[in-house]
This record gives sequence, structure tokens and C-alpha cells, in this order.
Amino acid sequence: MANDRNSFIFRLVITLFVILVINFFLPRMMPGDPFSTTSADMPGEDIIVMTEEQRLYYLEYYGLDRPLHEQFYTYITNLMKGDLGRSIFYRKPVSDVIILHLPWTMFIVLGSTLISTIAGVVLGTFSAKNRKKGSDRMMMTGMIAFAEIPSFLLGLVLLLVFSVHLRLFPLAGAITPFAHYSGLAEHVWDILHHAFLPVLTLTLAQLTGVYLLTRNSLITVTTKDYIRTARSKGLGERTVWTRHALRNALLPVVTRTGFMIGIMMGGVVLVESVFSYPGIGMTLRSAVIGRDYPLIQGILLVIAVSILICNLLVDKIYSKLDPRVSI
Repeated sequence: MANDRNSFIFRLVITLFVILVINFFLPRMMPGDPFSTTSADMPGEDIIVMTEEQRLYYLEYYGLDRPLHEQFYTYITNLMKGDLGRSIFYRKPVSDVIILHLPWTMFIVLGSTLISTIAGVVLGTFSAKNRKKGSDRMMMTGMIAFAEIPSFLLGLVLLLVFSVHLRLFPLAGAITPFAHYSGLAEHVWDILHHAFLPVLTLTLAQLTGVYLLTRNSLITVTTKDYIRTARSKGLGERTVWTRHALRNALLPVVTRTGFMIGIMMGGVVLVESVFSYPGIGMTLRSAVIGRDYPLIQGILLVIAVSILICNLLVDKIYSKLDPRVSI
């Protein structure tokens, strides 16, 4: 048991180190640097082109003129002190920028994960109970066809239909600018109103995966001997499905949920760009455009560590659901 624990910790340390290496070198593999061109992301704003003297001055100021191994050593040293660096574009600590934007992303990611998981399990269970019937075939065909639509295209369609034509939801943002709320309930409603379409987009993008996994798992589980034994004991069909079949079929769904959060954290960049939602994905896009190395590194590190934590939690939950499994 101790050897397994040590092996797990060793793998975790190696994984973190590889993440840090990729996190540092990947932004620097992009053409250009933060000071070749400093441009605004919004139309109509000025584009500032620096002189060569100014560019060299800022490269030296931020330490970007040093050899890469020295920059990497400084990055690791500062990281061990809890310092993610200072954003070149925002001119403030990277941690402050992330703290400002991360809650918006976590709100829509966790919300869509919860909704898509519940909806996928419910629909998958219904489809498994009605296997080979017309309703099952129709739902299966629709889900598979729906899964082929990219999340950003789905977001554009929802935006055009519900925001542009029907005008039921806002076009952009997370809250109404300069709004004065009469109370907390009105403020919360405004946030939910703005988040509805981004959450719906992420939910629909992940729904098919949960649905298919639940359906196929239930179909496999219901052929097992312990299901036949439960039925032979006179247990009702509802009890057989909820206490025996569904509980065992949910094991791979739990694993899928952990990976789904990681997939959403990657796909949220495009979805937030479509809805101009001020989350970490939109911030990462701006950082990549401006070659803001410290901010790119900080955001990618937070995303990677979040995915690792989610996977660890999934392993813990999995071991509780199935005592035969342990880390």
C-alpha cells in the first residue's frame, strides 16, 4: 500500500513538472514577442507600435532578454514563492487577473457539468429502459447527430436565435453594464440571465457523451447475474434499476464527469469568445493575442492544476462507490 502511495505521489510530481515545462516554453514558441506590437482587441482603438529601443528596454525590464534556462529558473523560483508574475497587458499581478475572471468561468463550467450530467443520466436511463423501441432509436439518432456540432458553432446559432432574433437574452457580457439593482435577487437574476446561453452551449456540447455512456453502461449492467438474482428475489423493477443497475452503471459516468470538466475548461475559450463572457477563456484569448507570457503561463497552470484536482476527486469518489478501486 505504501509503495502504491509513493508511486502515485511520484507520478503526480512528474506530471506537475511536465506541465510547468510545457506551460513555460509553449507561449515562447509563438512568433513575435509581447513588445513587437501592442494592439487593442477592440475595433477603433489605437494600435501602438514600439520603436526598437523601447522594445529592447521592455524585454530587459521583464527579463525576456535572458537565456531561456535562466528565465525558466526564475519562473520556477517565483512559482515556489506563490508569485505567478506580473501581467504585461493588464500591468497588475497575474494572480489578481485570474482571481477577477476565474469565478465567471467556474460558474458556467460547474453549472453546465451538473446539468449535463443529470440530464444525460436521466435520458440515458430512459433510453436503456426502452431499448430497441422507437423512442430509443429516435433519441439515439438525434443525440449522435447533435454531437457533431462544434461548441462554438452551436453557441453562434443560439446567440443568433435567442439574442439577435428573439431578443430573449443579452448579446454579451456577464452582467448589465452600469445597472442599479434593487436587491440581491435582481442581481442574481441578471447574472443567471447572462450566463444562460453560455451554460446551455456547454451543456448541449457534453450531453451526448454522458447520455451514451449511461445508456451503454446500463444495457451492459442489466445483463449481469446479480441483476437476475435481484429480480428473482421479487424486488420491484424500480428497485432493481435504482439500487442495483444504476448505481453500478454510474461508475464510468463519474469518471467521465471529471474528464468533462477538463474538456470544458479547454472548450470554454471559444464559447466565452462567442458570448464575450469575461471568464478565464476570454482572458486567455486576449493574452495569446498580446503575447502576454506571464498571464498565459498563469492561466494554463490554473487550468492544468484544476483538472488534476478534479481527477483526484473523481478517483476518491470512484473508490467510495466501488471499494474494490483505490488510488
